[in-house]
Amino acid sequence: MSLLPTLRQLELLLSIAEAGSIASAGSKIGMTPSATSHALRSLESTLGTILVDRSASTVELTQAGERILPHVRDAFAALNLVKTTANANAGLQGGVLGVGSFGPSSSLNLLPPLLAAFGLRHPAIEVRVAEKSDSEIELDIIERRVEIGFVTLPKPQFDTLALAVDELVAVLPAQHFLASNETIELSDLTTLPLILTHAGSQELILRMFARAELQPHFAHEMTQLLSILEFVARGQGVSINASLALPTSYAGVVYRKIRPRTARQVGLACLNAKRLSPAASAFWQLARSSKR
Repeated sequence: MSLLPTLRQLELLLSIAEAGSIASAGSKIGMTPSATSHALRSLESTLGTILVDRSASTVELTQAGERILPHVRDAFAALNLVKTTANANAGLQGGVLGVGSFGPSSSLNLLPPLLAAFGLRHPAIEVRVAEKSDSEIELDIIERRVEIGFVTLPKPQFDTLALAVDELVAVLPAQHFLASNETIELSDLTTLPLILTHAGSQELILRMFARAELQPHFAHEMTQLLSILEFVARGQGVSINASLALPTSYAGVVYRKIRPRTARQVGLACLNAKRLSPAASAFWQLARSSKR
């Protein structure tokens, strides 16, 4: 009977795929350089193929290595599912749940109440949130780094759960002449110095102007939401942001609806809602019951 790879060898391959060198990959999982080299040679011997291109300037997997990598991730995802299922039999008395969040729209308004409610129901489950861009969360779900993640919808490649509508709003200085209006015409914003966000809603904002065939005047481009709010409060321009990303209030700033209305859906995504771990399934069901 042919030998099978060991979990330690497969763990090394996962580490190599993410590391800058073979030695650092082994060190990351507690292996000495000699043990790392031996484990990699043994894995390649067992599988009968070269997995790592040692002639490349940086660590690169061969075509064979790239092709088996998703199956290795599946194997470890299955092991995690075994562990969390065992924990479920003890009433979800332990374990870790990884959740991806694409930015303030989910981290500021949607996540906190869900985390609080989940913590009350399952205090022994540790929830670890990773905040990244929408595209990075997609990749993390595909590569099993997290089981579920907050994303913008639609995402046809995943099982999804719509949770909220995130509308674009104008962010104005409190004393601005447009601040007395309940709704702002998009065309009125093209004559004002606009502070463009580098966050996830930037593409939606640009599409909004393109659909209306309007050309805005971008005075500043910023990554941090607090920087944008402070610039607006000090009269350095106006901005457009996703409503869920904004704090309830900010001194010197008001939010106003924009006509025509532009919005996106925000929700949860996973590879297969029917195969979630007990902890992830409990979080999913909690989110379903609290849809906004």
